[in-house]
Amino acid sequence: MPLRDIALALGVVLIWGVNFVAIKWGVDEISPFLLTALRYLGCALPAIFFIRKPQVGWGLLVAYGMTVGVLQFGFLFTAIGLGMPAGLASLVMQMQVFLTMVLAMLLLGERPTALQLGGAAIALVGLGTIAAEHIGGAVLVPLLLTLVAAGFWAISNILTKQAGKVDMLGFVVWGSLVPPLPMLALSLLFEGPQSVAALLSISPQAIFSVLFIAYGSTLIGYGAWAVLLGRHRASVIAPFSLLVPVVGFAAAFVFLGEQVSLLEVAGSLLIFAGLVLNVFGPRLLARLRVA
Repeated sequence: MPLRDIALALGVVLIWGVNFVAIKWGVDEISPFLLTALRYLGCALPAIFFIRKPQVGWGLLVAYGMTVGVLQFGFLFTAIGLGMPAGLASLVMQMQVFLTMVLAMLLLGERPTALQLGGAAIALVGLGTIAAEHIGGAVLVPLLLTLVAAGFWAISNILTKQAGKVDMLGFVVWGSLVPPLPMLALSLLFEGPQSVAALLSISPQAIFSVLFIAYGSTLIGYGAWAVLLGRHRASVIAPFSLLVPVVGFAAAFVFLGEQVSLLEVAGSLLIFAGLVLNVFGPRLLARLRVA
């Protein structure tokens, strides 16, 4: 893998890790549903005029947009708005790896290996350890909402797989047409007209947050990731995503001053170990068999 592509992959990891800090800054001033609407409005415009619609039906695009925009990020932004630490959110969202594995097994007939099941079990123990830290506390509900968001990410992965080999940047951009109106309606219904009126007095930091989430994390991040997947095998590129929670925790500490408890550290290490075993375990086992 050329050095330039390694640098590009690490750049995407940096963007996606810092994105959780940007979300936190955003929900501090903009209501979660409205922030989600603005994110996808930014993703769709003006890119929709320059990127061709992928060769998929509107039904699949609508299902993808609803799953990712309305549900995944609607729950995630709400969780962070309710107090979910940004660093911890970046890790818990990676549970989508195992939830995707379960859905692929149930819906697509894929069979995980014993090592992948073992990785999932270790990660679940880690998640339980973190949850035990917050039972009866204010962060338990945001933690559960973040897990629900990871579940909808997993569903969107299955929908993406159904799309086949299409231009993924185009798929993301055209799917971004779906969330703005439903999320704006939900914002007006649950957060009130004052949530929209508050946009008149938001700070430069909140404006930066919206721009970073829409253009940096989504268009630049997903665009670069699509380029890398076009140049290299998915098995080579996918492991880089394991570094996102590392950057997420570091960025949350530097920019937000977030601290973690010993139980959260222990649980996070278990989840990370489970992810590593899930990603690298099957290939390591295959190499040992060949040897």
